Amino acid sequence: MYLPHSDHFAGDDRTTENRVVETDIPARLDSLRWSGFHTRVVLALGITWILDGLEVTLAGALSGALKESPSLQFTNFDVGFSNSAYLAGAVLGALGFGWLTDRIGRKKLFFITLALYLAATAATALSWNLGSYALFRFLTGAGIGGEYTAINSTIQELVPARYRGWTDLLINGSFWIGAAMGATSAIVLLDPVLVGPDLGWRLAYLTGACLGLVVFVMRMWIPESPRWLIIHGYPSRAQAIVGDIERAAIGKLQDQSQQDSLQHVWPKIRLRMRDHTPLREVARTLFATYRRRSLVGLVLMIAQAFFYNAIFFTFALVLTDFFGIASSQVGWYILPFAAGNFLGPLLLGRLFDTVGRRAMIALTYGVSGVLLALSGYLFAIGALSAQTQTIAWMVIFFFASPAASSAYLTVSETFPLEVRALAIALFYAMGTAIGGVAGPALFGALIDTGSRNSVFAGYLFGAGLMAAAAVIAWRYCIAAERLPLESVARPLAFVE
Repeated sequence: MYLPHSDHFAGDDRTTENRVVETDIPARLDSLRWSGFHTRVVLALGITWILDGLEVTLAGALSGALKESPSLQFTNFDVGFSNSAYLAGAVLGALGFGWLTDRIGRKKLFFITLALYLAATAATALSWNLGSYALFRFLTGAGIGGEYTAINSTIQELVPARYRGWTDLLINGSFWIGAAMGATSAIVLLDPVLVGPDLGWRLAYLTGACLGLVVFVMRMWIPESPRWLIIHGYPSRAQAIVGDIERAAIGKLQDQSQQDSLQHVWPKIRLRMRDHTPLREVARTLFATYRRRSLVGLVLMIAQAFFYNAIFFTFALVLTDFFGIASSQVGWYILPFAAGNFLGPLLLGRLFDTVGRRAMIALTYGVSGVLLALSGYLFAIGALSAQTQTIAWMVIFFFASPAASSAYLTVSETFPLEVRALAIALFYAMGTAIGGVAGPALFGALIDTGSRNSVFAGYLFGAGLMAAAAVIAWRYCIAAERLPLESVARPLAFVE
């Protein structure tokens, strides 16, 4: 089992900015087979997404309860506005914490963002009006936005290349296990027989925050990224961590002479260590050197953000306003929806490592768009019941879930390590700001019209975005499957 090391190691030297180091760390990490260490990483990171799924699902499932709350009395617009505040916080949190992740490391940010996320979630339970609720949702979003950057960076840098795609999709897809838990909690906590109308939604948020405390312990299982350490002037610490990971994976100790005899096996790269990467170099890398990759990442992010946030955050409103489902029963409909979303990455994820990124990203985006347009038309003409509408969403998001996760996979593996976290943050922020923040408020307003055709127009717009993203993915996506990160995008610190 990996044992965390102290922050200082003899031989580390961060005072010489231009020091060049020759390392085989990337090759050693990519050579490993799947082990208990990698499973623990998946569990520790996946549980965070489970909690996020719990949090976001509660926000959607509780929308009816918020409208019925004696103290809040929200309108549909208020619900949409609050959800947009959450996403706006996620945008700003991703940018700020993404910048810090590249400067001070992945592991430190794990605890900072998690603390903010859990504290704000607990505070949401104490909300007394629209302003306080929206503020606490904004802060919760800021915490989870930071989590996106640190976690996706860590996945790429710790998991061997041949498992990278499936692992990334599975961890991001574990969000929907939390969604199922949130739906189940909502069924109980919104039952007027068991809990009062102004207490159930408060208990739901408070419970989620309390459960999140266990993540602090699990985060101790995850080391700092050796790839990040070697570039930022901690070669001895990076070597020690990789040694621990190898012993955990191989299952036996090797003495120094044995290790030395194996050194020639692994290809080495030369890196010029640096304290940080200036923002000017970050901008040049993203918008000049890798301009096409940036455009692809932005398109994928915008499409999935609008598609997901617009539909999921107003899921309960469609059921209550158009199908007459009681708010306390919405959780039953979220359960199959969540199942489809989790099964998609679980069953299709390995194809992203075998069939390939380009084909699978184009396929999942394209199928999602076509199915949403078809189901939207059936909704508009009144051909669907609450049950068949839920089945339609379950099928759509079986494909949309791996599509959305593949957007994060794309932006986290196709840029150099020095700008990886900030790239994830930037494209997540831009995609969510353009495609996500406006989505819930827009759909809330469309639902308020009471017109099925108006809602159908919103669905068509989302379907069009996904179809356009599929075409762009097929034409321009990078075939990064099973390739070392350093082959997909050479580190900025690389020395010939």
